[in-house]
Amino acid sequence: MSDQPSSARGAATYQRIIDAATREFAQYGIAGARIDRIITAARTNKAQLYGYFGGKDQLFDAIFFASLERITNVVPIDVEDLADWAVRLYDEYLARPDLIRLATWARLERRPAGYLVAEHERYDDHKLRAIAEAQAAGRIRQGDPFDVMALVIAMSMAWSPVSNVYAATATEPSDLHAQRRALLRDCVLRTVAP
Repeated sequence: MSDQPSSARGAATYQRIIDAATREFAQYGIAGARIDRIITAARTNKAQLYGYFGGKDQLFDAIFFASLERITNVVPIDVEDLADWAVRLYDEYLARPDLIRLATWARLERRPAGYLVAEHERYDDHKLRAIAEAQAAGRIRQGDPFDVMALVIAMSMAWSPVSNVYAATATEPSDLHAQRRALLRDCVLRTVAP
């Protein structure tokens, strides 16, 4: 569903639902999220939420796919500098840890194996083409473009909320983040070098 409201008041309610649901799903996952908590936090009612989104699963989908769009648009791939792309992803995970948590819940509760989203081509094809072109030009190491992309993304997530070693936060000292960025940049450069 996810019909955008036309009035300013409707748009404000819609955004409150999105914001409250993002927090709820990021914290509790799909199964643990509660519509009652979402509507209370959004200062709305079930009829309005269901009118906009149709139900809990559709609401999660709207939020999850918007988070994928955000990552794609806010942190576009730069095949000329995959190390910088990894660092920008690191920074985005610091700024918006909810985005990576939503992806983690989708992995845990919906797609435990294979591609995270069924329509992965929509999010990956342009990246894979760019990597393949850079490989053909000798600027990036050979190998499956998907595997190269997946490795760079995984490296960028080393300190993210899904890390099984350490989850960084934006409140840590800036010099610590600078050290991590430098290490990440160097490791990605070495990994993707032809």
